[in-house]
Amino acid sequence: MIKKILSSITSLLLAMGCGSSGRELNVAEKQMNNYTSIYDFKLLALNGKDTINLGDFKGKYMLFVNVASKCGYTPQYEGLQALYEARKDSLIIVGLPCNQFGLQEPGNSAEIDSFCRLNYGVTFPLTEKVDVKGENQHPLYKWLTNKDFNGLDNFEVDWNFNKFLVAPDGRLLARFSSKVQPESEEIANYLK
Repeated sequence: MIKKILSSITSLLLAMGCGSSGRELNVAEKQMNNYTSIYDFKLLALNGKDTINLGDFKGKYMLFVNVASKCGYTPQYEGLQALYEARKDSLIIVGLPCNQFGLQEPGNSAEIDSFCRLNYGVTFPLTEKVDVKGENQHPLYKWLTNKDFNGLDNFEVDWNFNKFLVAPDGRLLARFSSKVQPESEEIANYLK
């Protein structure tokens, strides 16, 4: 309860421009004031028309992965798709294309969609391209990487195919590095 109150006060102070540095809030910080839980986020789908409403996934595990088509980890799409198919009743995977690491996601939405479907049979949701770090960090990644929002810890997204696992009750459970394969015991142990 105290944590919620402090979070509300912090959000209010930020909204009023009373951040500790006195600087102007960036867009992501202003947007964060609109989110009280992971379920408040709505993401633009890769097709640029549909919305992926995370509130629709209450009661399921959610695995968020920043993906790229030209990365050494790109074959993980196969494992992600297999994991999704095996557990789709209890797990949603959301791929978020990102071009911030080695410019390894240079394609437009149609190219990304075609690549994922033709090469890996991807059927789990993909979003529009996003920034997962830096000044234009997507608000979802601000939540995933900031202890003040996620309640677990502060995290860096250091390359493509970092994974964030959220529990069915909306709590962040873990962050996995790019090296952790989707079908690994490390992830499976959380999904039991």
